[in-house]
Amino acid sequence: MADTYTLHVAGLTRELPLCPVNESLDIAAFIMFSDVELTEACANALAEKCPDCDVIITAECKGIPLAYEMARVMHRPYVVARKSEKLYMKNAVSVSVKSITTAAVQTLYLGGDEREMLSGKRVLIVDDVISTGESVAALIELIKAAGGNLVGTAAVLAEGDAAKRDDIIFLEELPLFFHSAK
Repeated sequence: MADTYTLHVAGLTRELPLCPVNESLDIAAFIMFSDVELTEACANALAEKCPDCDVIITAECKGIPLAYEMARVMHRPYVVARKSEKLYMKNAVSVSVKSITTAAVQTLYLGGDEREMLSGKRVLIVDDVISTGESVAALIELIKAAGGNLVGTAAVLAEGDAAKRDDIIFLEELPLFFHSAK
């Protein structure tokens, strides 16, 4: 089996390293950090496919550069659901999530100011990759708790079975790499 996967997305090509999840599954690591060209190209292509919104939301970490760039392109504010509760967060709400790329259950938080930004607004979820959908489900719970209205869920890549979903917008499919136990 190859050590990389060749991805073609938004008119660009990248070699993604394969990383083991367990003894029979590898995933291709799609990391937008530090790749400004890729982030801008994907944000532009994805923004063209998305419904109109008032606010963009993403979960803290790898989706932040994409959410920022889409917010800039679409002239909309964005909110980041944080992975820890910060001192400045008043009246925070939280939801637990278990993602394929993290070893443990995580909790996402929205403070009162972020909740106010979402309240009564049309909200678009943006992420780099949707795989199991657990992070998306957690963000949907946070949007509901804040009184926002979900208008769409978008990602650069839909991994594995996520590519079969009709409730997400994505640019390309990202396969899972199954193999015999080592």
